[in-house]
This record gives sequence, C-alpha cells and structure tokens, in this order.
Amino acid sequence: MKHNSDRLIMLDTETTGISVAQGNRILEIGAVEVINREITGSTYQQYINPKRDSEPGALEVHGITTEFLADKPPFERIVDEFINYVKGAELVIHNAPFDVGFINHEFALCGKKIKIEELCTITDSLDYARNKHPGAKNNLDALCRRYGIINDHRTLHGALLDSEILAEVYLMMTGGQTKLNLDAGNDNSAAGLSLDLSNLPPLRVVKACDEELQAHKQLIDKLSNKGENPFIYQKNKEETH
Repeated sequence: MKHNSDRLIMLDTETTGISVAQGNRILEIGAVEVINREITGSTYQQYINPKRDSEPGALEVHGITTEFLADKPPFERIVDEFINYVKGAELVIHNAPFDVGFINHEFALCGKKIKIEELCTITDSLDYARNKHPGAKNNLDALCRRYGIINDHRTLHGALLDSEILAEVYLMMTGGQTKLNLDAGNDNSAAGLSLDLSNLPPLRVVKACDEELQAHKQLIDKLSNKGENPFIYQKNKEETH
C-alpha cells in the first residue's frame, strides 16, 4: 500500500493492562490528523468494550470503568472504520511498540490477517524525543513542560486527549506548524499555534550612511581605548590582517 507521508495520524490507545500475553485488550482509541504539518481538526475516537475488567493499575491511569464500557461496541465492530481512517498515513505513536502490539493483537482476534505496519508507516515519537533530548525525561508530561505546552487539564490519561497533546509536542519537536489553524466552529479541533509567513511583504533593508558609519567607528574606538582588551570583532579583524 502506498503511504501518504504528508498525512500524519497522531495515535494513542488505552488498554486494560500492559500485556497482551495476559489477555489484555484495547478499550479506547484516539487519533488526530495532521496534514502538511497543520492540525486539521479531524479526529477519530472510539471507546471499545474489551469484554474484561481493567487491571487495577491500568484503571488508576485511565479511569475508564467496566460499567462505562458495557454498552460500547467490541473491537470487531469498529475495526473497518478504524482501518479506513488510518490506512496509508504515517502513524506517530509515543512508545509505538506498545500500541502497535495491541492493535495487531486485536486484528488477529477479529480475524484480520494484516498488521498495522502493512497499512501505515509507523513513527515512534518517544524514540525521536530520546535522540533529541538524550538523558532527559521524555514522557508526554515532561515534553509538554520542555516545550511550554499547557496540559493542566490532563488529570487522567485518555487516548484522544493524549493524541491531541502528542500532535502539539511532535510538531514542536520537529520544527512547529506551518499555518495558524484556529477552527472555533469545531468542538473536536486540536488547533495549534503557528505562523504563516508566506504573504508578508519583503523586509525593508535600511543601510547606514557614511556619516553614521564614521560616528559608530569613533564611538567603538573611544570605548575600546578605555579597556585592556579590544572588542571581539576588532580582535578578529586584527588577526585577519
């Protein structure tokens, strides 16, 4: 399948526990679309009935109860919708092996003889952060602090919320957005702040006249004579002559 590198999908899952080997399942998927480095406001979010309880440690993290999930669809009922949303895109996932392993496990359980890596390019934003900031904490909370992203509303983990935060973090880590996208009419918008400079007029260059240059030189000479060391640029100039 041809992958569209211009279309990124920031993706996160919440699960009943940390190990598929122990029968844990996905209970929420959240995704945020980024095209040409612009957060578009298109999102995908689905709660899923995992047909089992969450482990206590997992429940403490995400707070999504078995009772809340009782009337939600099982994964096999949403799998095609999910595939249609992400296929061909580059999936950006924080600690990708974890989520990829769970998604492929769910595919296998519902009879899909494919893997997510065959549908999408996978980028691990945690690996990227570790290479960019070696030796530092690189979870989403730490990256938000590093890049000045406000996430005070994040008391519990949620797949869509984490995907929205990841979109902002990843764009900041890789150079920022290219456009300002403030879609006030879309409640699901994860609008980010950036600048589009393409329509600005060229900068006006004002050069100093001869009289101003001479006055500047006289001032620098006067100031440098008061100290033992010349200004750096004067020293470099002397060393090149």
